[in-house]
Amino acid sequence: MRVVGGVMDHQNIFEAMLDNLSDGVYCTDLERTVTYWNRTAEEMTGYSRDEVVGNHCRDGILVHVNGDGQTLCESMCPMMETARDGQERKAEVYLHHKDGHRIPVIMKVSPVWSDGPGSQIVGIIQVFSDNSPTLAARERIKHLEDLALLDELTRLPNRRYVVRELTSRIMEMSRLGEPFGVLFADIDDFKRVNDQYGHDTGDEVLRVVGRTLLHNCRPLDAIGRWGGEEFVAVIRDVDRGTLRVIGERLRALVASSKVRRNGNLVGVTISVGGTTARPGDSPESLLERSDQMLYRSKQGGRNRVTIFED
Repeated sequence: MRVVGGVMDHQNIFEAMLDNLSDGVYCTDLERTVTYWNRTAEEMTGYSRDEVVGNHCRDGILVHVNGDGQTLCESMCPMMETARDGQERKAEVYLHHKDGHRIPVIMKVSPVWSDGPGSQIVGIIQVFSDNSPTLAARERIKHLEDLALLDELTRLPNRRYVVRELTSRIMEMSRLGEPFGVLFADIDDFKRVNDQYGHDTGDEVLRVVGRTLLHNCRPLDAIGRWGGEEFVAVIRDVDRGTLRVIGERLRALVASSKVRRNGNLVGVTISVGGTTARPGDSPESLLERSDQMLYRSKQGGRNRVTIFED
């Protein structure tokens, strides 16, 4: 950070902030010459700042293409469109890595305006983030649809998938000794939600709970809708203590999620039961033990987690 005459240089502060973002950021003028390239852009693309700044963005650097492989640098460039109309844009594109491969990114394009009266667009700023997890999730959903293993309402894996996942994890534990656990969750007083707000709201609550569980587990874990207002999570590589920590986190996150309906915020809680797998377990025995723990959570006052102890 540079200090001039006892006053911090605001441009350097701004650039230092951009360099510490987890997203790639670069700026261009209206001729699409790159004027700024942050540290994350270097890491994500393999191109250093010195290789990029001062060059035209399409000169063998990023060369964005869409999902059909069509080059966007000419007629379909989001940056050019933003320069014309001043509108922010968001697009899923594939940028060119220095090593030659393509990287899926979500790109956000915004205009940079001049100060004062008669403000005009003087440049463009683009922010891009890795889109690989989103694409992988879409492929997984498409695969589950093809195999009829997807719940239509919540877009989570369904009961059949959960049983298959439990079977696979049991076999893996038998061969390799890989530990895992099961969390069985049930929405508390779900009938009240349907009775008070209607089944459309109830369906949205199921979707919100499902998304909360899905997005707050690790990629290697599996979350599915068991049926009704019940969900099952298969949590890999855990002991009893870690399983409890994960269950408590999911419980707390669901409790803080809300659905807005007709000016009302509708919230729910979940009760959770869990168990780690033991030698000789079957999908049925695992689910039975975790269901027994779920019953104890309900009996204990709801909105709590109970883990089976030998």
